[in-house]
This record gives sequence, C-alpha cells and structure tokens, in this order.
Amino acid sequence: MARDKMTPEKEAEYEAALQAALDAGAKILAEGGTAMDAVQAAIIPMEDSPLFNAGRGAVFTWEGKNELDASIMDGRDRSAGAVTGVTTIKNPILLADKVRTESPQDFLMGEGAEQFAGEQGLETAGPEWFETEGRKKSLERMKERQMSALDVDLKFGTVGAVALDQDGNLAAGTSTGGMTGKRWGRIGDAPVIGAGTYADNRSCAVSATGWGEYFIRVGVAQEICTRLRVAKMQDPKAVAEMLSKAASIADPIDPIDVDSLLASVSTPVQMAQNNADMVMDEVKELGGDGGIILVTPEGHAIYSFNTSGMYRGRATSAGVNEVAIFREGIDPSAPPIMSNTPDH
Repeated sequence: MARDKMTPEKEAEYEAALQAALDAGAKILAEGGTAMDAVQAAIIPMEDSPLFNAGRGAVFTWEGKNELDASIMDGRDRSAGAVTGVTTIKNPILLADKVRTESPQDFLMGEGAEQFAGEQGLETAGPEWFETEGRKKSLERMKERQMSALDVDLKFGTVGAVALDQDGNLAAGTSTGGMTGKRWGRIGDAPVIGAGTYADNRSCAVSATGWGEYFIRVGVAQEICTRLRVAKMQDPKAVAEMLSKAASIADPIDPIDVDSLLASVSTPVQMAQNNADMVMDEVKELGGDGGIILVTPEGHAIYSFNTSGMYRGRATSAGVNEVAIFREGIDPSAPPIMSNTPDH
C-alpha cells in the first residue's frame, strides 16, 4: 500500500466509505442496539461498495468467479456463524449471522450455504453485481505476467468490524472475496473462527485481514484474545519480572528494568496492544502480512499491522471519530481514548 500510488481523490473516496461504515455502526450503538447488530451495520456498506474486496468488488478466482467468505461471533456466548465459497449472496455477513442463529451448524459452504440462504429469505444478486472492471483487470494482469496474488493485490481489502455495546457485550465480524486468482477452492482466514474473527466478553473482539494462510496457522484472532484473557488473570508485577529476566538473558548488556516493563503491562490498553503486536510479529516472522482491529471490554479500540498501511477507523460515544489509511494515521499506542464504562 504505497502512498505514491494513492491519488488524493481516491484517498478521499476510501475515507468517505470508512466514515459511512463507522456512522452506520455508531448509530446502532447510540440507539442502544447490540454489538452484533452494529458489526453487521458497519460491514454491510463496505460489502456494498466496489472499493473493498468483499461482496460487490470482490476479487476474481482463477476461473473468473467471485467467491465470498464471511464470519461473525458474539462475545456473550461465543456463538458463531461462517460461510465460504458463496457466489450469489449480496451480503455474506448477514448469511453468516443466520448460520449462527438459525442453523445447528457453525460453518456452511458453497451450494449448501446458498440453499440455506434461500430458506432464510436473504437477498441474492447475479454475477454482474459483484463484478468490477478493476478486479477483472487484476486477474488478467496476474495471468498475463504470471504474477502472484500478493504482487497483483497491492492491498488485501477484506472488511471487518468489532464493537462494544451499552450492555458491555463484544462482537466481531469479517467479510472478504479472498485473494485474486485463488484456485482449488482456496479458503483464507476470514471465515475461520479463531483465525480471522473472534469475540469473547472476557478478553476482546478481533477482526483480521491479510495473508490468510499465515493467520490460520497462528490462529491470530483467538490467539490474541486468549493471551489477553490469560494476562488479565496474572499479577502484572510478576509478569514484568518474568519478562525482565527473559530480556536480561537475551541481552545481558542492555536488559530492560522491571519498572519500565510494569508500565507496559499494567493497563488494559497497553496489555491489549502488547499482545496484539506480539501475535502480529509472529505472523511476520512466519512470512505473513496483514493486520487486526481489536476492542476490549474496557472500551479501548486499537490496531496492529505489519504493513505500510491498513484501512481503519474508530468511533466512540465519547466523541472520538477518526479514519486513516497509512501507518502515520491513527496512532495505536496513543493514550486510552475511552472511559472504563461500557457505554460505547
């Protein structure tokens, strides 16, 4: 995601689309709606926009089709729903939620998922709704130049949302078209609960975007939430002493003192940021690119990504409202932006 390849007009277009998604989700929460409803409300306009790789605007498979994936999870009871390989569902995130609430299964695929969608009365659309000229040219360029999906896709484009409602409940959802030129029924992390999406009221809600194979191997979304849940159960000073000891062994010349480590693990927002960054570092070490959005039960909204940019935004009942694209946009290490009351 190079800044010199982003025109001011295109940047403004993306920022407006991000703002529209934020406004839709924030409206639900402000009116006392659930985090689950807010997540869907935020994702739907991005699925409907040709700017993002989800719903309308999804990338093409090698065979020239648009195959869509989505997942959603409720942090209250960890109920979840996911779909993969659907081709006619206008808003896959709505189908994922129907799988969660109206099906005994958690994960449906292809024709079966579409049959279920028909029984639930969800809106469908023909190939012309999903096809966009830019995505078609990306596939053509990939085939002509024998490029990889990462070379032809300058950005991933997966969409997602996380939310905390007035009752203190968390939710997460993710929707994508996958990678340009994907073959053999390839499935990425977006529809995989625990890899691309996870929500647990005890720890956090996470939605991820990136090179799906690596996110699946690390189990990124659940790994972050699990680390955060375990960290909250431990004494911060004991954790700091343990980390300081490990740092002194790794670098006896310049060890990190306990007090500085304690400052970095003693607050919820710092704890969440540290754990998210550590998991994303692990993805990078394995060779993967991408990022995550996260919200905690205390209302801290943070990001972590190992790329030059990530489309992102956050809105709170305290009046914070911001969107960004490149790394120098919203600072994820900024002080907490929300109070400790679950009214966001």
